[in-house]
Amino acid sequence: MELRDIEIFLTLAEELHFGRTAVRLRITPARVSQVIKKQERRIGADLFERTSRAVRLTPLGEQLRDDLHPIYHGLKESVERARRTARGITRVLRVGMIPSNAHDLRPFWDAFRSRHPHWGLQIRHATFVDPFGGLRRSEVDILIAWLPVEEPDLTVGPVICTEGRVLAVAARHQLTDRGSVSLEALADFGVLASVVPVPQYWEDAFVPFHTPNGRPIERAPVIANLDELYTIVGAGEAVNSLGDHVTRYHARPGISYLPIHDAPPLRWGLVWRSDAENDLIRAFAQVVRDLGVFRES
Repeated sequence: MELRDIEIFLTLAEELHFGRTAVRLRITPARVSQVIKKQERRIGADLFERTSRAVRLTPLGEQLRDDLHPIYHGLKESVERARRTARGITRVLRVGMIPSNAHDLRPFWDAFRSRHPHWGLQIRHATFVDPFGGLRRSEVDILIAWLPVEEPDLTVGPVICTEGRVLAVAARHQLTDRGSVSLEALADFGVLASVVPVPQYWEDAFVPFHTPNGRPIERAPVIANLDELYTIVGAGEAVNSLGDHVTRYHARPGISYLPIHDAPPLRWGLVWRSDAENDLIRAFAQVVRDLGVFRES
């Protein structure tokens, strides 16, 4: 199996969508389908279950994904290390971000690079599905995640950003004539759930299971990414609470954002694997402490 074919397989295993995989890799969906079919012919069994509504890994596909992940990332890292050495960069700090506001946090990136010019810095998107998997697989060194995080093997560092919360609704939703809404609205219309279960305390901190008055908030269709969230919300099937930064980073014609006036601020903090803490991680945490918390207005 060629390295590019492995990349296509692993990307599809993450996205579970041929179109998004193609966009991410800058190839056509037909090319993605061709590569997967070729792999399945060589192996002699299906790696994915395909229906008109969803793409899912088969048990064999899951096994292959787990086997190939460390091999593929090890090869990529070897090539990257050689490139960095050629440029005089000795080590790289890899930061995974669940929020989308990397541009707002540029002062932190710039300060780290200025203080440590011999170190590199990579900023990558991190999914809310399997949120801590990247840390545990050593794919990133620091994760920017909403708090609290209460995992025994992870260390929580300083808060880097705080923001208010908004309710994403369809542009013609009955709530759009209001200036703001209460968390009680989530119980009236239902919210979305992750396709892969996440820690309940962590999910509750982002979208609570009960309103302030104790009403249960029903979880409706499951989603694997923000694109699916916006498709379902835009169709009026559910609403969902999000951080305020999405009003600038994810403005969409079919979506309206309403401030949630009784929701506590959303806090985003640094999280890293306790047994992997090193001087790069400590240096970036110090940058965040020195610059202070960025507050979304």
